Amino acid sequence: MDDFEISTPVYLVDGILESGKTSFLNFTLRQDYFQVDGTTLLINCEEGEEEYDEKDLLKYHTVVATMEEPEDLTLSALRALEKKYRPERVIIEYNPLWGVNKLRAMEMPPGWGICQEIVIIDGGSYEIYRNNMQSVFTEMVQDADMVIFNRCKTTMSLANYRRGLKVVNPACDISFEDENGDIIDLFEESMPYDMNADIIDIDDVDYGIFYIDMEDNPKKYVGKTVRFKARAMKSRKEEAEYFVPGRKAMTCCVDDTRVIGYICKTPLAKNLRHGQWVQVTAKVAFEYSKQYRGKGPVFYASDVVPCEAPAEEMVYFN
Repeated sequence: MDDFEISTPVYLVDGILESGKTSFLNFTLRQDYFQVDGTTLLINCEEGEEEYDEKDLLKYHTVVATMEEPEDLTLSALRALEKKYRPERVIIEYNPLWGVNKLRAMEMPPGWGICQEIVIIDGGSYEIYRNNMQSVFTEMVQDADMVIFNRCKTTMSLANYRRGLKVVNPACDISFEDENGDIIDLFEESMPYDMNADIIDIDDVDYGIFYIDMEDNPKKYVGKTVRFKARAMKSRKEEAEYFVPGRKAMTCCVDDTRVIGYICKTPLAKNLRHGQWVQVTAKVAFEYSKQYRGKGPVFYASDVVPCEAPAEEMVYFN
């Protein structure tokens, strides 16, 4: 988003049809913590099984405007709503099939700006929709601040759901609710490698778990020595004493492929060829790096040796 002062915050709530967006908003709009003195404008962009009681919502200073087609959601339409209601805030229950990036790039009335994106996902149908609508899911979550899985069961692969979304958007908060709306505490399952070993060996198939767990829990790795295989992604500066040992990862489809890895500092970097497979043995730190523009996991390698590519080079999150 371009830098400008937001006087009318816009909250974007999206998710596939029947994911529970309306239920979420019907509940939230009535909570004491969500009340404001001025008018809340709720723009509804799809009709599901549950509807809004517009008369009852007036008790909570909320007015509802419905957009039936994507062509209805225009700057002129928003300006007309701004003039009519002078809202203190705006909530858009959005149909992601209309294109979330299109909405993000859309010009809005002066002072309007998206300040928070929330994605609602039905845990029971997540895998079906993800497998058939990969690009839609990726577009929804790539800039989301919060993702809420509802209607979940503890027998579902919730940890895998979380890892897959974290690769697309490492910064988003992810929560899981059961069919009663209660939060499911997703305890980290036992790691598939020995965290107490002198050298923690990361098997090729476990690299994705390792990467995400380092992102979420860097402090538990600080001071540990790890060993894993990856491609050497080198700096353009030939003499740079760092590189990124990375692996290609795919969350849903080929279009979602990206390289994942962390900075590795070592004088051995200048002897490596870009893209070659190496086995890295390194101690883990968590510190500021200009490449991250902030703090993050940093490897200090004691050994970097050429190795054979693993049988499966790609890391999958599913």
